[in-house]
Amino acid sequence: MSIFQLSKTMTPAGDQPKAIEALNKGLKKGMRKQTLFGVTGSGKTFTMANVIANNDKPTLVIAHNKTLAAQLAQEYREFFPNNAVHYFVSYYDYYQPEAYMPVTDTYIEKEAMINEEIDRLRHASTQALLTRKDVIIVASVSCIYGLGSPDEYEKVNLKISKGMDLSRADLIRKLIDVHFERTNADINAGQFRALGNMIEIMPVSDRTIYRIEYDGTTVSKIIELDPVTMSVRANHETIFLFPAKHFISTDEQSKKAFISIKKELESRLKELEKAGKMLEAERLKRRVKYDLALIKEVGYCNGIENYSRHFSGKKAGEAPDSLLAYFPHKANSEPDFLTVIDESHVTVPQLGGMYAGDASRKETLVDFGFRLPSAKDNRPMKFDEFEKAVGQVIYTTATPGKFEKEHSEQIVEQIIRPTGLIDPVIEVKPVAEKGSYKGQIFNFIEEAEKVIKKGDRVIATTLTKKMAEDLSEYLKEKGIKAEYLHSDIKTIDRITILTEFRRGKFDVLVGVNLLREGLDLPEVSLIGILDADKAGFLRSETSLIQIIGRAARNVNGRVILYADFMNDALNYAIRETDRRRKIQTEYNTKHGITPKTIIKKIQDITDQLKTEHDKAVDEMARIDEEMWNKNPEKLMKIKEQEMEKAVKVLDFETAALIRDEIVALKKRIRLN
Repeated sequence: MSIFQLSKTMTPAGDQPKAIEALNKGLKKGMRKQTLFGVTGSGKTFTMANVIANNDKPTLVIAHNKTLAAQLAQEYREFFPNNAVHYFVSYYDYYQPEAYMPVTDTYIEKEAMINEEIDRLRHASTQALLTRKDVIIVASVSCIYGLGSPDEYEKVNLKISKGMDLSRADLIRKLIDVHFERTNADINAGQFRALGNMIEIMPVSDRTIYRIEYDGTTVSKIIELDPVTMSVRANHETIFLFPAKHFISTDEQSKKAFISIKKELESRLKELEKAGKMLEAERLKRRVKYDLALIKEVGYCNGIENYSRHFSGKKAGEAPDSLLAYFPHKANSEPDFLTVIDESHVTVPQLGGMYAGDASRKETLVDFGFRLPSAKDNRPMKFDEFEKAVGQVIYTTATPGKFEKEHSEQIVEQIIRPTGLIDPVIEVKPVAEKGSYKGQIFNFIEEAEKVIKKGDRVIATTLTKKMAEDLSEYLKEKGIKAEYLHSDIKTIDRITILTEFRRGKFDVLVGVNLLREGLDLPEVSLIGILDADKAGFLRSETSLIQIIGRAARNVNGRVILYADFMNDALNYAIRETDRRRKIQTEYNTKHGITPKTIIKKIQDITDQLKTEHDKAVDEMARIDEEMWNKNPEKLMKIKEQEMEKAVKVLDFETAALIRDEIVALKKRIRLN
């Protein structure tokens, strides 16, 4: 029986059964690299869910940004409701890396704000990998950064059993050794408090409290409590507590690290002095000695990760331990898990480019005496290191790049959609004015008005933000309801604009590059690609195919390419779209399928936000008068619990609203 239990609410259709069979055969044959070449709307994620269910191995899914990773995690949780699906992304809300700019002699100190909820989800991910097999981790590309040794992390976890002889003082020492903090106030993740003959602990991976009760030096009870109501959730015979931080080292390792750091400092100071860099040598000596003193006294210093190679015992230049090291490996160290790289045409270049940018910044810090050379080993993995660490890989994309085409042992096409929808019709029209033809803008307006009369929506893509804004204003002047969308608009506002667009509050959406991956707008039946012949990133083969795909969810989908001459990218996009249409049309004719526009409920994130917010407001109104007067702190606790529930299902927008509500409550408490 498979370790993964795939939900039976959906069954494979279109090209999905064929793709699932081919990919599974490839995995069984031992193929290291395969590509799922699936057109937009063909259900690539569902196909991969079926492959994962048949593969019976822990799986890493990598996306190119946090938002896409959250969406994928939610989808995989729906597909595998009884298995462990976790979300692993960078835990920084704000991050300014340490840097030095020699031209202006400006040193920028590292600044970071850690999101505690995302940190908890990261711990939940690593602990799941170390304790069970039915695990799917959906991660951003930050998964290739150093994380700390999984061996040390697992080795020092605390096993506490009912009836064991472990004094209260010994447990406190053990908790501090694995980076738990003691508090006398409310407990947060990674903290504990001692009360009489018991100790209460909140692990970093879950919102729960374990109360350890004592009879002398013997553990008499282990009770799990709700952190808000303090009601009993369960009684346990045994619990395991993993460290509160991923970077763990033993006393013996720390002693070796101190000796190693001092030796490297001596060697580096000689190099700098020999080169006549006396200022740099003095700067480095002061920095390292101060850091060592701080680490010795409090176990931590700002930038301690720059000494990670010494504490881990790794050699210079050796790949850091990352999330990938927490996945299972065979006896010969061969990776024993599956990796899925989503939207690989974007994600693979990101994975390949992360090392170089980090190395350049670190090189400058080392050259000017801000860091020891070993700081360069606190880094993301190089791409060749990543490839060795992941084993079998399946790339999924609607537009395979050169890398996927050259390195895949098998490319599996998924062209037939379960809905029967075919790729849109493409027309090419001139950019410039010619005779009675007034140019691309006037023609686009004429075509858009025809579509709007039928009740459908229209998208226009431009090359710059300014062009998007100007065109939007011009359309309004012509009596067409339009809005623009680009990266300067805040995330929540972008979501609101898209929702209003789908609802018909306006008819034309003008944008730049945001109108490619991940947008699902079935109401759109016309896309106008302005200046389509201007070669570059926004009009490359990949970009054009992705933009064209936005019209593939409507049975009347049509795309107009405005171009005065045909380049290679345009020819490829037209040729590839025609090829797909031919295959899709033949399939529909053979099977008697009549394509229908996707009917998708207009209930996007903003709906969820308002629904959750209204619930929160209603709940607060119901309990406000009574609870606010009696116990405002308890009201805040309830809100915190609501926020944590939202985070647990990766609904960070709702969590942000509730967080703002909590801030308002705190202000009200202070005013009173």
